[in-house]
Amino acid sequence: MPLPFASMPLSQDDVTYEYGADSTVRPDVRPGTVERISIGSSERFPGTTRTVWVHRTAGHRADEPSAVMFFNDGWWYLDPDSDVRGGVVLDNLAARGDVPQMIGVFVDPGVIEVDGLPTKHRNAEYDAFDDTYAGFLLQEVLPIVQTRFAVSDDPMMRGICGGSSGGNAAVTAAWCRPDGIGRVIAFNPSFAQMPDGNPFPTLLASEPRRQTRIVLHAAHRDLHWNEPEGNWFAESLETAASLARAGYDFRLVLGDGGHSPNHGGVLLPDALRWLWRPHGRW
Repeated sequence: MPLPFASMPLSQDDVTYEYGADSTVRPDVRPGTVERISIGSSERFPGTTRTVWVHRTAGHRADEPSAVMFFNDGWWYLDPDSDVRGGVVLDNLAARGDVPQMIGVFVDPGVIEVDGLPTKHRNAEYDAFDDTYAGFLLQEVLPIVQTRFAVSDDPMMRGICGGSSGGNAAVTAAWCRPDGIGRVIAFNPSFAQMPDGNPFPTLLASEPRRQTRIVLHAAHRDLHWNEPEGNWFAESLETAASLARAGYDFRLVLGDGGHSPNHGGVLLPDALRWLWRPHGRW
């Protein structure tokens, strides 16, 4: 039976997605453990300090080489009461055997003093198109994890997830260091606000295809969605089209709503399942 036409409202501020069971603490799943680590200095980001949260699921075997999943925006992605609930999701997926043995490394953005006031260094770290942030993860953060647990050397056993500026930071990290990071989840990435513009459509069309696997998410009403310049939604679509034309192993997920972490948080369990699936499945 045909349905009557209903126009899409210009405003989608009230759009929210409902979380599934994998984003909820379950009584039949033993929670993992979290270690809080303070980093008081950095070679790549001088003057910054930050906190890193290392999550291990129940039953993790410290001497067995593990996969690693970096999460930008650290505690905000780990917090069980936030929009993403990364630790809860990892616990539930591990209990079902949906991902390999994995260490979640939740990395807060740096904080730097400006005129005597602590100031977030987030955009300087996340929006830049260079290998500085990837190098920081692989050569300053990962060694801390490796002093505690065995970690796989295979770049396809390393992934990174982020949203907004953390989303384009995730794509940039994997692009600049394919030798160290092979899997990406980017929710509502901020390609449009990278200082020199979004480089990825041009690079994907001109550079040889890499083994990188990517989940890319975009929202219909992301920032400036109906404008000719600085259109965040359009930049994500153009990046996705370039990934498709270049033959990458990727998935694009479109949602309603604006520049919100809600849909990405709801998607995280299935995004991780797809990202870490054995080759050839799904």
